[in-house]
Amino acid sequence: MAAAAPAVQDSAGKSLPAELIRGVKAADQRVREGQFQTWLSLLAGLSAALSGLEVAYEHWRGSYSRRVMYTPVISSAVLAGVGVLGFRKRSVARRPLRVISGISLANSLIGFYYHVRGIARKPGGWRIPVVNMVMGPPVFAPLLFGIAGYLGLVASFLRNTDDEPSVRLPRTASPSHWFGGALGRESIAWHQDLREGRFQKHFALATLVAAFFSGFEAWYSHYKNNFRYWVQWTPLVIAPSLMLASGAAIKSRRAAHTALPVASALAMIDGGIGFYYHARGVMKRPGGLKKPIYNIIYGPPIFAPLLFAASGFLGVIASLLRREER
Repeated sequence: MAAAAPAVQDSAGKSLPAELIRGVKAADQRVREGQFQTWLSLLAGLSAALSGLEVAYEHWRGSYSRRVMYTPVISSAVLAGVGVLGFRKRSVARRPLRVISGISLANSLIGFYYHVRGIARKPGGWRIPVVNMVMGPPVFAPLLFGIAGYLGLVASFLRNTDDEPSVRLPRTASPSHWFGGALGRESIAWHQDLREGRFQKHFALATLVAAFFSGFEAWYSHYKNNFRYWVQWTPLVIAPSLMLASGAAIKSRRAAHTALPVASALAMIDGGIGFYYHARGVMKRPGGLKKPIYNIIYGPPIFAPLLFAASGFLGVIASLLRREER
């Protein structure tokens, strides 16, 4: 009979297999050093797939009345493919992923413009913002779609464990370099910080922005439903908490290692619970799973809670990273 795996005591006093603890420590080290390019590429691809499906059926409701409505569906499908392929081939996770992610981010900004214009064209326009934001196109949805592009863009600058040791890049004549010189010090190129995993404040800011967009989308989506269930209030409480924790993490290293991971974990849990309720809402519609496509299109947005969870995931990564040197 094979001998049992050795066990050690973790900080909480619980017995865990030594291999599991070593694996967790190794993963934490890879994140801290910015050596998780292929994994972040995969996450960008999966995020693009989910947001692309969400956009596809939301635009189906709008009958694809404008040809530009096809562009996020196409770009998300391409980004999903490149992101997943980048997990297997590191060469794809660099320049190809960077280009496609940049296109996806540009597409999200274009979509934001069209959604703002769509609200302005409704009766009363922005003079009655609450009514028209609730009844019009979801104003911040295109920017949430950009999360996948943002993750892909960051992933394209990272390293993997078997990469050559990082060498300091030369100082560049970037705006940050000039600003640092004005203060009497030189600044490291931002892409060097990314390669070394020193972008905690940057990711905390991204978490704050994503939490705001997600919370706002949850508000008007649940407002349409008259907040029928008490659980619909939870993202409106957790999103501001995550924003506050992210803001504190930008200012304080300690907050980045305490408040931010707690608030991020709550957002991820709440996103999972929301996905369950949205899936249940789809199944409770007439026909249920016998008419899956119809009920997914016209039922509660099934993948929206997972995009809320994605903002929490950003916060978790931020809590594990090292801080910038400036």
